[in-house]
Amino acid sequence: MPLKRKAQKASVDISSIVKRDFSYLARNPDSDNRPLWIDPDKGYIILERFHPLADLATDFLVIIAEPQSRPAFLHEYKITPHSLYAAVSVGLNGEDIISTLDKFLKTELPQTIKEFIRSFTKSYGKVKLVLKSNKYFVESSDADVLQALLEDNIIGPLLVNGSDEITTTRAPALGGLVIPGTKHAAGAQQANLPRTVDKESDHIEAILNDEENDDEEEAVHSFEIPDSAVEAVQKRCLDLSYPILEEYDFRCDNINPDLDIDLRPNTRIRPYQENSLSEMFGNGRAKSGIIVLPCGAGKTLVGITAACTIRKGVIVLCTSSVSAVQRRNEFLKWSNINPEDITTFTSDSKEKFSGSTGVIVTTYSMVTNSRERAHDSKKMMDFLAGREWGLMLLDEVHVVPANMFRRVISSIKTHSKLGLTATLLREDDKIDHLNFLIGPKLYEANWMELSQQGHIAKVQCAEVWCSMPTVFYEQYLQVSSRMKRTLAAINPSKFQACQFLINYHEARGDKIIVFSDELYSLKLYAYKLKRYLIYGGTSQEERLRVLDHFRHSPEVNTLFLSKIGDTSLDLPEATCLIQISSQFGSRRQEAQRLGRILRAKRRNDEGFNAFFYSLVSKDTSEMHFASKRQAFLIDQGYAFKVITKLVGIEKTPDLAFRTAAEQRELLQGALVDNETAVDDEFGADDLWGGEKSGGKGKKNTVRRVAGYLDQLSGVQNMAYIERNTSSNKGLKRTKGEKSEFFKKMDREKKRRKNK
Repeated sequence: MPLKRKAQKASVDISSIVKRDFSYLARNPDSDNRPLWIDPDKGYIILERFHPLADLATDFLVIIAEPQSRPAFLHEYKITPHSLYAAVSVGLNGEDIISTLDKFLKTELPQTIKEFIRSFTKSYGKVKLVLKSNKYFVESSDADVLQALLEDNIIGPLLVNGSDEITTTRAPALGGLVIPGTKHAAGAQQANLPRTVDKESDHIEAILNDEENDDEEEAVHSFEIPDSAVEAVQKRCLDLSYPILEEYDFRCDNINPDLDIDLRPNTRIRPYQENSLSEMFGNGRAKSGIIVLPCGAGKTLVGITAACTIRKGVIVLCTSSVSAVQRRNEFLKWSNINPEDITTFTSDSKEKFSGSTGVIVTTYSMVTNSRERAHDSKKMMDFLAGREWGLMLLDEVHVVPANMFRRVISSIKTHSKLGLTATLLREDDKIDHLNFLIGPKLYEANWMELSQQGHIAKVQCAEVWCSMPTVFYEQYLQVSSRMKRTLAAINPSKFQACQFLINYHEARGDKIIVFSDELYSLKLYAYKLKRYLIYGGTSQEERLRVLDHFRHSPEVNTLFLSKIGDTSLDLPEATCLIQISSQFGSRRQEAQRLGRILRAKRRNDEGFNAFFYSLVSKDTSEMHFASKRQAFLIDQGYAFKVITKLVGIEKTPDLAFRTAAEQRELLQGALVDNETAVDDEFGADDLWGGEKSGGKGKKNTVRRVAGYLDQLSGVQNMAYIERNTSSNKGLKRTKGEKSEFFKKMDREKKRRKNK
């Protein structure tokens, strides 16, 4: 009896079990036929992914809400001001969003959510910034809104010549735009046949496929602002709850010359790529904004297709000179552009295109460099700043600091901006700056859905726990934080696990990338295992040579990379990734590194066809950071398998650091070598490269370091370098064997000399 009473009490007192009770929300009679639940307090929406209407609901939610978590059966989204801003930018209004949510929800749509949606959509999308004839205009179909902006004490004085005149024109016709590479492009040249209307089309699909045809009948009101006032007007409009949408009416641009570029006839883009571009060109103009696709899903091709659609001058910004060279090659691969019309602007190349317009691929650091430039660089920068560009493609937008974006946008004048990224994640929570500097998020794909459809690889993720020898752990507890990272990275057990995994995956024909943020450990692993490596100090020529051999040579199957390989490196052949050191708890970096092996594989193995290993030293801070880093990938539906012991590792031939003496020698060497400064991690063209920090005019101070007496000779490194030469040097071109003809000529020369 007492147990029964206790059970009854627990069943009644629900508030002690659940944090929030939404049982007061009235359920619809047909709630079983609807896939959505909603949190009226915080705007979270739960989608039943197993529901028959899940696909249609997903298409709608991706537009109006931010994906938070998307595992197998339940997806979580959140309605935010920025997500509503993005929804309005693609043509939806507040009442459309409310009515569609009502059709999907199992309960009545709470009044708080209705008010939230109406408050943020009533002013969104009413003001647009358009560049016409090299002049900026603020446009709106609502004359009252423009009049209110003119009367503002900040915007009013910024008008050209102080004029408060509003110009009224007709909106352009929006039909007839065909995006290259889509299924509609093949029949674009055929006669326009009358389109039949499906009378049974669903109301929801009609909303999602709305092409804003009503705009053709509307009058457009506008006033002109000077170039220097663009950012100030954008910021003020945002403060007034009128965020500005940037649009480019490229088909009516008769001022800027057309670029002769199109996708190659055999190029067809995938459905999700077509959907992302449809959001960008949905109303016949090019909207500025951000497209989010996982690594390996074809972000580069999306950018190239956008350039082929606009067909005006294009400037592409990358994070490094290597990625700039790769991006130029991708343009030549997928489009029919004349090679003379696409050039690179890096520290090694400063060429202009030959025609009246073209494509220039450069790096963020080259454009934003604030130091004194060389003559050629200054001429090239003046060329970029003095032109009007049709499209600016911004690669890996999530990693670029906001102040760097401001310098890029203020120095180069462009009609439209398209940001490409794999994840809108930043650990400093400054990702919202992109909504203001570039535009709203136009599209975001589902990682697991693309994996199931075969567009990206199926990845097995594993976390390998590596115990630390006693002698190492004793030192770990005593040294500085920086030295702790080094000891955790060179943990002998971790080294052995890495060696075992490399041998195993090379034997099964995989191409392997090994990542380390800790430069000392990166070089130690690469030299000891006699594998190739790329880091910040690697020259541009050597980087390209090593990457080329990794892609095409059957003898180069493993490549060690520092953090410069996190973004923008095209390595489609990689099928296995091993991470031995990382950047604390960065979720963004974990997603970027997984992306190195996400490219769809040629092999048709059943189940997983790519492997991601994160090697973690047990009982260290790496354990804590590893769980934080995996949060984003787990939200995308990935599962991490924990491996505590690698079966068969003790049978590995030539296993490194087997004995206690070898481990003590490794520890002593690390403690001595890490007293000196590490190499500079980034080159001049890399995103984080450039000026070195340091005070001006500071005196050199005396420092006591541990070491050996023979180091005073100045030649203590000679034997070390001889024993540990980089494997990269083996890739340098060697002189081929001379033919018999030239051997005979040499013998004749020697004979004549001896006479």
